[in-house]
Amino acid sequence: MTKPLSTESHRNDAINEAALQLKDLLSEVRSCRICEQYLSPNPVIRASRSARLLIIGQAPGVRVHETGIPWNDPSGDRLRRWLALDRDTFYDESKIAIIPMGFCYPEKGKSGDLPPRKECYEHWHQKLLDSMPNIEMTLLVGQYAQRKYLPAHTQSLTDNVKQWRDFFPEFVPMIHPSPRNSYWLQRNPWFESELVPVVKEHIRMLLDLFP
Repeated sequence: MTKPLSTESHRNDAINEAALQLKDLLSEVRSCRICEQYLSPNPVIRASRSARLLIIGQAPGVRVHETGIPWNDPSGDRLRRWLALDRDTFYDESKIAIIPMGFCYPEKGKSGDLPPRKECYEHWHQKLLDSMPNIEMTLLVGQYAQRKYLPAHTQSLTDNVKQWRDFFPEFVPMIHPSPRNSYWLQRNPWFESELVPVVKEHIRMLLDLFP
């Protein structure tokens, strides 16, 4: 008579099945062509079931679009400095998921890149979030992520970021690290002197990065 599978075996089977489902979901996302009439599709995201930190930004820029590597530009360099993460850790999918509001480069507008297209959020975000049960902290980088995910957000990005303690550590509203926001950082030195050190320390504990 065959012995029943142990509880541990059932649990492992469930974990493996969930991992396969996420793998299939990621394949679907990377093959997405919903916005093909508006842009050149090349969805750029990273995710895993074990990830504990989620970064939700805006949309890929030209360099990220060309390389397929998220935050692979001067904005990413500044973000990694804020978080005190080297590139190997930052791109370790087992620890960090990266899901922008728009997965593809939205093309140029009259005064810079166009906003992220809404289809990514509407069609994919909840499915991806449901597949990542271990996320404990979500960085909301820029106004588009904050409008969708920040509880009781205000219309002002600066006010959202100033109130970061109200949402920490589940959500962390942040200014986008684009070089174009250098003037904002000069006018708001508290961001790098107060918010950044706390976030940096929490991420070190969250990802077990202590020596």
